[in-house]
Amino acid sequence: MARVGLTTQRLVQAGAELSDEVGFEQVTVSALARRFDVKVASLYSHVRNSQDLKTGIALLALEELADRGAAALAGRAGKDALAALGNVYRDYAREHPGRYAATRLRLDPAAAAASAGGRHAQMTRAILRGYDLTEPDQTHAVRLLGSVFHGYVSLELAGGFSHSAPDSQESWSRILDAVDALLRNWPPAA
Repeated sequence: MARVGLTTQRLVQAGAELSDEVGFEQVTVSALARRFDVKVASLYSHVRNSQDLKTGIALLALEELADRGAAALAGRAGKDALAALGNVYRDYAREHPGRYAATRLRLDPAAAAASAGGRHAQMTRAILRGYDLTEPDQTHAVRLLGSVFHGYVSLELAGGFSHSAPDSQESWSRILDAVDALLRNWPPAA
């Protein structure tokens, strides 16, 4: 019989919190059982295995991040929208490093289709409408923004910018300015 109070949702939430504390890669069903002071077997009626738990955390994180992004983008366009979405990713990664890492988990096709991943792409495309890009340039620009946001955030979280001046916030602001300028002056296809 399942322990009273344990639900899939509660376990995924606790797993997300654990991932922020110890790192996403360290989250296992065993670690979660220790957190609740229960036997591992009592969790298997709620999660099949550690991969199932990690998928749940990834889905939660993608949803949280999409909700924050949608709220930040409301009423914004152009560089304002670009900076708002970039800052949402950066702030979320700083607040929830384990959950942010979970957003990078490769999901199976069914989980990916049911996830908030599509909302992320829609938000990015909404920003790009302000730059008047058409296909295939819009897809190239979506990939560029994902690379810039994720690359910068990943390097910053790893401490890559903490050893030299200028401050990473100054670099971030300049990068957003540069990306905005690039999007406004997108090069024609060769």
